[in-house]
Amino acid sequence: MQHKTIAQAASNGRADIVYPIAAYSLWGILPIYWKVMKQLPAGDILAHRIFWSFLFLAVIISGMRRWKEFRQAFTSIRSLLTISVAAILISVNWLIYIWAVNNNHIVEASLGYYINPLLTILLGVVVLHERSDVWQIVAIALAFVGVALLTYQFGEVPWVAVSLAVSFALYGLVKKLSKLSPLTGLAAETMMVTPLALGYLYMQVSGTVNNYSSISYGMSIMILLTGVVTSIPLLLFAQGAKRVSLTTMGFVQYLSPSLSLLIGIFIYKEPFTLAYQISFGLIWVALAIYSFSRKEVLSKLKISK
Repeated sequence: MQHKTIAQAASNGRADIVYPIAAYSLWGILPIYWKVMKQLPAGDILAHRIFWSFLFLAVIISGMRRWKEFRQAFTSIRSLLTISVAAILISVNWLIYIWAVNNNHIVEASLGYYINPLLTILLGVVVLHERSDVWQIVAIALAFVGVALLTYQFGEVPWVAVSLAVSFALYGLVKKLSKLSPLTGLAAETMMVTPLALGYLYMQVSGTVNNYSSISYGMSIMILLTGVVTSIPLLLFAQGAKRVSLTTMGFVQYLSPSLSLLIGIFIYKEPFTLAYQISFGLIWVALAIYSFSRKEVLSKLKISK
């Protein structure tokens, strides 16, 4: 009976990991979508992402008849604070990422998301008191050395990479601590910043420079679909954050920057300088060390069973 329970738990664990894998794979190819929309400023794309995401999620909530649950998300100060912090973090992350992609910084953005898994592990250990070992500490240290070397080579902090890593790691932590369902939480976050998004779009449309006067039909469709391409991976991510540990999320997360890095180098021909190669190399070694240490832990657990 005990062996059956363990087997069922292991099976559920394997099924749960599908959520973060799907989320990070979709995020990995998303730069192509934002590149196509680069005729619009990053702020405009962000505002559309927020507004159309909320509408898309509102349709889902209506279809599932979960508005009562949605309203309850705003009945406590703690929940309201969690929603507000998450909304700010994800909005900042989106804006920086869109700007980076459309200003030929996909490689640096991918560096940020390589750093992010290790930062996520660090938050899991420090804040949530998840178990750590010497290999995790070594992996995190190597990642910080990689960023430090890149900073030294360029004479400035790679702010795109660092800000993306920090904002999304903190967002993952907030989602982990939140008691809201993934759908309700994401809908509440986008609703919180939708008035700001609409106000910004109104100023853009009514201003002296109107980016929408000669917009194509195809671009209009892409704008409408920003809610879909934004919400689906975020819902998958939120499900993953609820179902698996932060350390596991951190491990799976490098799927996204791997795809983005390949897109940046081979599709958009961004330079992959020696400084980047050294920094990426250290972080790849860090991820390899972490992966190996996880296999060692898993093997020990199997032996103990």
